[in-house]
Amino acid sequence: MFEPTILTLCTGNAARSPMAEVMLKAGLPVANIHSAGTHVVEGQPVSWRTRLGLEVVRRDLSMKLNSHRSHQVNRNDVAGADLVLCMAGEHVAYMRREFPEFSGKVGSLHRMARDLPVGHLASLRDRIAEMDLASKAIESWEDIVDPAGGDVEDFARCAQTLDGLVSALVVRIVMMRL
Repeated sequence: MFEPTILTLCTGNAARSPMAEVMLKAGLPVANIHSAGTHVVEGQPVSWRTRLGLEVVRRDLSMKLNSHRSHQVNRNDVAGADLVLCMAGEHVAYMRREFPEFSGKVGSLHRMARDLPVGHLASLRDRIAEMDLASKAIESWEDIVDPAGGDVEDFARCAQTLDGLVSALVVRIVMMRL
């Protein structure tokens, strides 16, 4: 059985991508899920606001953030991923600029949750390739607002947005068309 590797990506790898990572791990237990950031101070834990924001929405997952440490995305992370899920258009642009050879497997969480073809007997890799992500224009609707600098309510709103998008994406990844 194919176990996809999915990389979630935000700026500091301190809020959006770690929350998306633990949500995806819960929804896709057979997948390999990791997170990273585009501009990271290596080795930092998530903030208390990130943890509390996630707890408001997914109490069952907030403790899963305890072992998280921030990580700067690198070539090995991207090469090893079947899909790179970006939290905003700026992250898609960064990936296209820094790792252009992998642009075909880089998309925003919003776009993937909306547009990934359901599992019509094609592999996840084939469905991602079918989307031709490298040619897609980056649009403002793809951004998930960064809660950095906000209060716990901002982090909870972000977690709620992520929870809905991750849930929709998980259904698209595992659903089979009969």
